[in-house]
Amino acid sequence: MAATIIDPITTGLASGWQHIDANHLSENQHFEADVVIVGTGAGGGTAAEILTDAGLSVIMIEAGPLKSSSDFDMEERTAYPDLYQQAAAMKTADKGIGIFQGRSVGGSTTVNWTTSIRTPQNALEFWAKEKSVAGLSSESLLPWFEKMEARLNISEWQFQPNQNNAALKEGCEKLGWEYTVIKRNVKGCWNSGYCGMGCPVNAKQSMLVTTIPSALEQGATLISNAKVFDLKHKGDKVEGLSARAQLGTAVTLTFSARHYILSAGAIHTPTILMRANTPDPHKLLGKTFLHPTLLSGSIFDKQIDGHSGAPQSIYSDEFVWRDGAGGEMGYKLEVPPIHPVLIASKTIGYGQSHAELMTHFNNLQVMIALVRDGYSEQSPGGQVRLTDSGFALDYSLEKPFWDTARRAFATMAELQFAAGASKVLPINDGIGMQLNWAQAKETIANMDIGLLKTIVASAHVMGGCAMGEDRTMSMINSDGQSHYFDNLSVMDGSMFPTSLGANPQLSIYGIVARNATLLAERLKPKVQS
Repeated sequence: MAATIIDPITTGLASGWQHIDANHLSENQHFEADVVIVGTGAGGGTAAEILTDAGLSVIMIEAGPLKSSSDFDMEERTAYPDLYQQAAAMKTADKGIGIFQGRSVGGSTTVNWTTSIRTPQNALEFWAKEKSVAGLSSESLLPWFEKMEARLNISEWQFQPNQNNAALKEGCEKLGWEYTVIKRNVKGCWNSGYCGMGCPVNAKQSMLVTTIPSALEQGATLISNAKVFDLKHKGDKVEGLSARAQLGTAVTLTFSARHYILSAGAIHTPTILMRANTPDPHKLLGKTFLHPTLLSGSIFDKQIDGHSGAPQSIYSDEFVWRDGAGGEMGYKLEVPPIHPVLIASKTIGYGQSHAELMTHFNNLQVMIALVRDGYSEQSPGGQVRLTDSGFALDYSLEKPFWDTARRAFATMAELQFAAGASKVLPINDGIGMQLNWAQAKETIANMDIGLLKTIVASAHVMGGCAMGEDRTMSMINSDGQSHYFDNLSVMDGSMFPTSLGANPQLSIYGIVARNATLLAERLKPKVQS
């Protein structure tokens, strides 16, 4: 008998949770609460639960729709338009980098691959020394990481890696390189491999099935399909927010609160502030980091079936911090899940060559190298800017990046051949299948790499509203409080002053848990003695 999957969202709404779909409103409405949170991803979802636990009234505003396991059909054609920014086709202004970012209730936690890594000590030490961040060390954050790991069932994956991840592990073992078994935020995982399309069995402990239901159960209100377009401010106070329904109706929603939290992500948090002409005397808003990522395909004589099994269960930090935080741009080695549309859209070529690659789909193994950016003048990151139609992200990839990319391609090819690949294909224009490591090494050393010739992608958008104590290099303090408004905080990936050199969700969970708890202490009703 098939197991019955209970959808906690459907059940909760039936029990009386307060949810409003802005697309269904026919007239303007005004809302008031102690705290209004814009965005329901890792930051907004974590903050919502902590603040409602403290007895505060909370409204969560989400630009995307409310979708849940009842809607997750494990098909890319459904998931990408429903759950991702720009149907998973978002790119930098020059089209050089493809960007994956969630856009539904739960944000990117609804569609990420569950990889959970604590903020690297190298990053924290660099922030303290170079970016004026105070109070955030591995030691001080330990209880917050432990708290969120317990809350979201984050633990080391106990099952054998799928063949896609096993190739990374076996290659590292053969070459004597470091590798680590990944911690995942799952409970009762079916090991299906479709995390990127929304978990159909609610095993992924995303905000959608954990903190948001908890907040709603305690009386919070969720408003979906509402895009914030204005933030009113006067002096050192935010006076209100305005949002519109996504369907483009004339309905306007206005919000008043004691405190406002922006958790709209590393692109949309800074654009809200930019659009409202908030203070930015040092031109810091929108300075963004991506972990620009390279891909290397390989063909094995055995079936890999990279679409099946936990998408990510092994990573290697062998090359991330080799020269310290300020040295050459390092890169983290991981694998992506291999689904047809995802992989077909991230390969070079067309017609016969593309078709030939896809005929080997079940024998295809893919490696990715996530480049650590933001730690030197060689890797300054990008800049979000406003446009007439919304926003654009300028992200220049200069020679130091391309030098790093060449090293990363060589590393991935060597690793794949060591793991037993019969052919390796660096995902770069004009390059064919490499038949052995010696051939690949020579080809990569001489191949023409660069913008639009080399596939570059990213699923990690960070920065844009940096934290720190020095106002000349930060927009918020280390507790998430705005330097310019007494009643505004930022709690999402935009707070990072550089990239992390690691997948960001657990860093957001831990730091926001700390900062939201501090905020709750300030705001919660005082008990009369």
